[in-house]
Amino acid sequence: MPTIKSSYLGNLRTESEHLQSGTKILSDAPVDNNGKGEAFSPTDLVASALGSCMVTIMGIIADRDNISLEGLNWEVTKIMQANPRKIEEIKVDFIWENPVNDSVFIQKLKNAAKTCPVALSLDPAIKQTLNFNF
Repeated sequence: MPTIKSSYLGNLRTESEHLQSGTKILSDAPVDNNGKGEAFSPTDLVASALGSCMVTIMGIIADRDNISLEGLNWEVTKIMQANPRKIEEIKVDFIWENPVNDSVFIQKLKNAAKTCPVALSLDPAIKQTLNFNF
């Protein structure tokens, strides 16, 4: 059974629906690749998925240890390569202004992020740069 149903809407735009929840996401080609840049590009979604997956797995670890990740934020920077056009690097900067004071737990979070399913699924040629600002 499919997980996602998608449609081409024209003008380099797509719509994807997560069938279980009904949530929809639009994608649009970026301005530098003939698009309008009015929504996430497909490569933006890949980069976003990496950060979200890392924090989801970190959240599982935190829940197991009964520790709140409240206030944890992250920023993702996607760097494209020109020829061939593809993702060259994804940078994820984690910002946690008031982290717990537990070095063992912090290391668990870092390990969890590096081994999330998206991180392990991406081509090794895509550099993953992680900055843990906590």
